[in-house]
Amino acid sequence: MIKYIKESFEELSNHVTWLSREEAQKSTVVVAVFTVLFAIAVFAVDYVFQLGLDNFFTMFNN
Repeated sequence: MIKYIKESFEELSNHVTWLSREEAQKSTVVVAVFTVLFAIAVFAVDYVFQLGLDNFFTMFNN
């Protein structure tokens, strides 16, 4: 197990290509913006469906 952990750290240190700090920050901002936009879109669709269902069921309650 210890050999595996040492080899994993060596792999991460020497063989993995990491993004620069600036690229990582830009990517994080892009992901955050699209996450917020997607959440707003899901909220809007949910709201529209909820209004539609409310109106549909009130037609049969009267």
